[in-house]
Amino acid sequence: MPELLPRRRLDQPRAPRRLAFELDPEAFARFSERIARFLGTGRFLFWQSLFVTVWIVLNLFALSLQWDPYPFILLNLAFSTQAAYAAPLILLAQNRQDDRDRVSLEEDRQRAEQTKADTEYLARELAALRIAIGEVATRDYLRGEIDRLRADLGKKRKRPKLTDHIHLDDEDLSHPDEELGDPAGRDARTRNGPPNR
Repeated sequence: MPELLPRRRLDQPRAPRRLAFELDPEAFARFSERIARFLGTGRFLFWQSLFVTVWIVLNLFALSLQWDPYPFILLNLAFSTQAAYAAPLILLAQNRQDDRDRVSLEEDRQRAEQTKADTEYLARELAALRIAIGEVATRDYLRGEIDRLRADLGKKRKRPKLTDHIHLDDEDLSHPDEELGDPAGRDARTRNGPPNR
């Protein structure tokens, strides 16, 4: 069995042999988004229009500075290069925005599902409470019972007491020799009339 060469170890990953250029896709996407936003502003249109106007004026009227004569081939080349780079940058920014919209839509959908589930739960709880309230004394029922008890207590208070019908006169108290509980002595007084003093 042949031995493995020391530089070919299987337990370690192989180091890259070529020079690799690593680019953070998120950073590049943010950069392209900033450029796409700038390309859509009025400030960019103003500066580009000013640049093109100065370019054309200098190349038409400044005879000593004519670096791009009348067909303005160099200016067309600059516009083509700008368009070649702007279109993919704008598409990259749109894709990034689509991804954000997709995530936002998913979150909205989840939030709507959660809200629906919460609403259904609350509806079930309210239905259970309505059923439970049907078995519980309500405020109107308790008020009616209290009013009925108050009326019963009022009737009991208005009933005459046994002691209310017995009236003692002054003359009944003037004979200390008679006992209060002796009905015969009282009957004798009423028959003989009032005592003479």
